[in-house]
Amino acid sequence: MKFWRSPFFYFGVIIFCFAISLSFFIGQKKESFSQKRDILDESQFLFSEANLLPNFLDLNIIEGSLLAPSAPPFLVRGKVLGALGDIQKPEVEEYIIESGDTLSGIASQFGISLETLLWANDLSLNSIISPGQKLIILPVSGVLHIIRERDTLSEIAQIYQAKVDEIVDFNELSNQDDIFVGDLLIIPGGEMPRVIPTYTQVPLSQNPFICPIPLPCRITQGLHWFNAIDFGNGKCGEPVFAAAGGTVQRTGYGNVSGYYVRILHPNGVVTFYGHLSKITVTPGQKVFQGQIIGYVGYSGVTSPRGPAGCHLHFDVRFARNPFAGYAVGTELGK
Repeated sequence: MKFWRSPFFYFGVIIFCFAISLSFFIGQKKESFSQKRDILDESQFLFSEANLLPNFLDLNIIEGSLLAPSAPPFLVRGKVLGALGDIQKPEVEEYIIESGDTLSGIASQFGISLETLLWANDLSLNSIISPGQKLIILPVSGVLHIIRERDTLSEIAQIYQAKVDEIVDFNELSNQDDIFVGDLLIIPGGEMPRVIPTYTQVPLSQNPFICPIPLPCRITQGLHWFNAIDFGNGKCGEPVFAAAGGTVQRTGYGNVSGYYVRILHPNGVVTFYGHLSKITVTPGQKVFQGQIIGYVGYSGVTSPRGPAGCHLHFDVRFARNPFAGYAVGTELGK
C-alpha cells in the first residue's frame, strides 16, 4: 500500500497545516505588539487607538516619567506612565464677585464655612465687597498656611488645632517630611489661632530679579493671587528664565497653575513659574540667573483658554514682587 493511502499521512498533513497556521498567527501577534511598542516609544500620542481613554482625559509626560493632565499633544512622549492621582488634587481657586453676592452666600455656594472665606481673604463680617473683586476660595473648610523655614507638620497641626494625618492625606504628601519652604499648605478643619503666624519678608532694596521672559517682557496682569504678576509677549513657546540663581524645589502640574517650576533662592525668597508648556529642569538642580527653565504655554487654567491665553504666571513668596509697581501693558525692555 502506498504511503499517501495511509490514514497516518493525512493526520500528519493536518498537524503540519495546524503548526504553520499557529506560527503565522503568533508572528502576526508579535508584529502587532512590536508596532504598538514602537508607537508608544516614538509617536506623539500615548496610544495607537484614540478610544483607549475617555475623550475628556488628555495626558502628558514630563521628564519621561510623570503622568499629568491637559497639555498640547506635541509634548507627549511614550515613556513610563506614572500615577493619575494628581489629576483630582484639590486646589485653591479664585472667584470674581458678581452683583448681589454676599459673603455667606459665596461660602455656601462653594461648600465652605464663612470663617474659612474670611480667613483666606483677610476679611471680617463687616467687610464690604463689590462686583469685580476677586476672592480666594479654599477647596475645604480650614485655613491656608505658607511653609516657613524650620516649620514641621506637628507644629503646624498644633497651631491650627488640626490633625497631622489629615493634613498629609489632603495635601497628598508622601510623609510628614514632604514639605518645602514656600509650599502653600491647606489645613482641613483648621482654626485660625489668636496669634497669627508671621512671615519674614526679605527686603529687596536692590531688585535681584531679571524679567523671566524675553524682551520686550510685557506685563499682562497686575498683582493677583498669590503675589503674582503675569507676563506675555503674545507668543507661545518663548523661553522662561530663572529670575535669579537658586535651587529648583519642585516641578509638576497643578489643575490651575498648569506645569510649573519653583525655585528657592539663596536669600530665602521662593519664585514660582506657572502655565508652562514644557519643563527643562528637575528638582534639586542648581540654576543660574537667566537659565532657561521652561517655555511659555497655556497649561492649567488661563483666560482666554487655548493658545490665545499663553502667558507666564510669576509669583514671589517671602518678598514683595518687584514687578508689582508697573502698570499692565508696560514693556520692561523699552
